Amino acid sequence: MARLPAERRSTPPLLTASHITAGFVAVLVGYTSSAVIIFQAASAAGASPVQIGGWLSALGLAMGITSIGLSLHFRQPILTAWSTPGAALLATSLPGLPLSEAIGIFLFSAALVVVCGVTGWFARLMQIIPQPIAAAMLAGVLLRFGLDAFGSMETDFILVSSMFLSYLAARRWLQRYAILLVLLVGLGVAALLGRIDAAETRLILTLPQPIWPTFSLSSLIGVGIPLFVVTMASQNAPGVATLRAAGYDTPVSPLMIWTGLATLLLAPFGAFSICLAAITAAICMGPDVHPDTDRRYPAAICAGGFYLLAGLFGGSIGTLFDALPKGLVLAIAGLALLPTIGSSLHRALLEAHQREAALVTFLVTGSGVTLFGVGAAFWGLVAGMSTLIAASGQRRN
Repeated sequence: MARLPAERRSTPPLLTASHITAGFVAVLVGYTSSAVIIFQAASAAGASPVQIGGWLSALGLAMGITSIGLSLHFRQPILTAWSTPGAALLATSLPGLPLSEAIGIFLFSAALVVVCGVTGWFARLMQIIPQPIAAAMLAGVLLRFGLDAFGSMETDFILVSSMFLSYLAARRWLQRYAILLVLLVGLGVAALLGRIDAAETRLILTLPQPIWPTFSLSSLIGVGIPLFVVTMASQNAPGVATLRAAGYDTPVSPLMIWTGLATLLLAPFGAFSICLAAITAAICMGPDVHPDTDRRYPAAICAGGFYLLAGLFGGSIGTLFDALPKGLVLAIAGLALLPTIGSSLHRALLEAHQREAALVTFLVTGSGVTLFGVGAAFWGLVAGMSTLIAASGQRRN
């Protein structure tokens, strides 16, 4: 990636509407797509409604602080998130365990992430993944969002088609503000159709409540280690691949250390896992944010600001996002990711000798298959690297 001269990189880029819109859409997609899983995981641990709100507050504050801090430090769009696969694992694994033991599991898993950062083994593993394989995995991860955007026309034709038409018009005349225009059109059409249900929406300031941890060897092995593995394989690996596919050279080990330390600090308040974002991060890295890759990181800072707002209001933020129609959320996510999906596929298939391996990576990742509790992104990497090794052996023969 062509880098800016040092004197230009030291000058903060101007904040634009596209930065703010990308940051808002990233947080919108993150909360609407998986906040319900956090409720399920917290409920499985026996948390009260107030404590569940505290969990969401702790997660929002942790994601906001780390996204803003890391993006400012590295001058690259580094967005963090909770581990959605990890939350799904907890929802099925925590029933029957005391809440204090759940906190102990969070601390144990976070400590393992910090160890990965300090030793550098995860960074070394990610360095051996070729660029086409990383790009193909990113395209596979994002494929579902593109398909869902157009599939939602079946149930929300007027809303979604009007958003798509506004997207086409903006791409023709107002490319820099395409997603902002799509969002405004979507909100306007949804309001005209009476599809925004704000009856249950309320804003309540929620303060996280600390829980003193307890530790059990059986729960640390049975739940803590799987939480660590799922977070690294299904969240951090795609997160690093997203950065690499977008052309960013951020060192991996410091990211593991800081996200692990943030989880360690806020785990007693319910922050079960803070890790690198992939899908929502891609929204902040696309060419629609800014043509210059070195001028896109304010989008992640804006997302961090919205995370902080979401953290202040805790569980009530879920009711705010629930007021929006599902078709609007699916359409805005898919349309915002279209340029990234296209550029990722282009990079994945550019090199002829790695094309088959990249295609296998894309198909396995896009299939959504989950094996042994580990998501499709990891298995896409495994399948793609295996195909690449096999093809290399054939060429030597």
